[in-house]
Amino acid sequence: MRQLSPPTNANETRDTEKAPFLVVKRLRQAILDETFQPGDRLGEVEVAEKFEVSRSPVREALVALEKEGTLFMSPYKGAIVRPLSAAEVLDIADLRLALISLALKPAYRHLSPADFDHAYDLAKRLTRTKNAKEHFEYNRHFWDGIFSKAQRPILREVFRQQDDRMTRYWPLLLKLFPPETRPRQQEVLIEMYRKGKIAEAFGAFKKIYLEIVDEVIDHLKSEEAGDSSARKLARR
Repeated sequence: MRQLSPPTNANETRDTEKAPFLVVKRLRQAILDETFQPGDRLGEVEVAEKFEVSRSPVREALVALEKEGTLFMSPYKGAIVRPLSAAEVLDIADLRLALISLALKPAYRHLSPADFDHAYDLAKRLTRTKNAKEHFEYNRHFWDGIFSKAQRPILREVFRQQDDRMTRYWPLLLKLFPPETRPRQQEVLIEMYRKGKIAEAFGAFKKIYLEIVDEVIDHLKSEEAGDSSARKLARR
């Protein structure tokens, strides 16, 4: 006679399903606060112990982060936080700008004065914060507000993927651009965008954004050149 399986607790099932996503979120936060930095190895056992979860959700989380480009898998070392790359910065910047340009016009028709006020408040918070976690969250909410109003779900999904992939760049961005000298590209965007000057708003945003990208790329290329010189000296 076949035995009946014990009843499944619905809450337990939901918690089990959420576990990998929670590990992804906590790993992302650990990268933002530089607990884990580019080049660091993330061992399954160590991560499981740190977050007090089993290895199964950790394994799933590491695979998810590998797929988005935050980690890569090394044959004998396991998961490693992907190093920062000037080429990657440029690719992400070009894609983000293309997605933003596609979202602004359809979003404008559905944005209320309150939506613009909220976006401008988030933009000011982005300029002032010194915390990478806060900067990531404010940025996520800012663009979510625009992309959700554009009613282009695939654009929103792809943009979020690129935002997630950029996680490991936020600490560097905040170091290169402290609040007192930080560009105001999102504030400038909203100031013009809310007046219906969509093309002008995007143009002004793009100009500032590309200046930021150029500075980040110059910094990374300088670091890459320094690392290359150090390796050559070490081989002598």
